[in-house]
Amino acid sequence: MAKPAASAKERPSLTLRRHYPVAAEKVWRAWTDPQALKAWFGPEEIVSVPLAEVDLRVGGRFRVTMLAADGETHDVSGVYQELVPNRKLVFSWAWRSTPERESRVTVRIEPDGNGCELVLMHEQFFDEVARDGHEHGWTGAMVKLEQWLAKAAE
Repeated sequence: MAKPAASAKERPSLTLRRHYPVAAEKVWRAWTDPQALKAWFGPEEIVSVPLAEVDLRVGGRFRVTMLAADGETHDVSGVYQELVPNRKLVFSWAWRSTPERESRVTVRIEPDGNGCELVLMHEQFFDEVARDGHEHGWTGAMVKLEQWLAKAAE
């Protein structure tokens, strides 16, 4: 007997936290400026981001195309659902190859005494395999973001 599909509430999610020793505004820019996204977005196996489009408004779309070291192209897009400048971004997330597997990303930027903490919550994954793959991708992207922020501060 086939197992019923999990409801959105039961679907896997992940939460990652990372502290950056820079102002919240710089982290916000990294997530919302297409040129910044091209410089850091994607896990370590991504060698370039040839396309980053941002229509930064509720209902606006984003799209990012990443090129991996093996020559494979990864294309993701979504719609902004909530924007609080320098503090919070909420957007849908769907790969071009599997548009029916839409999930949701919340990026919170929380200032603290010596920089800010980024809290990334990615929810409503199709299954645990998708969650685990995204955990790898987001973890690598957060490392690349840290490197980009350090260079941008020089």
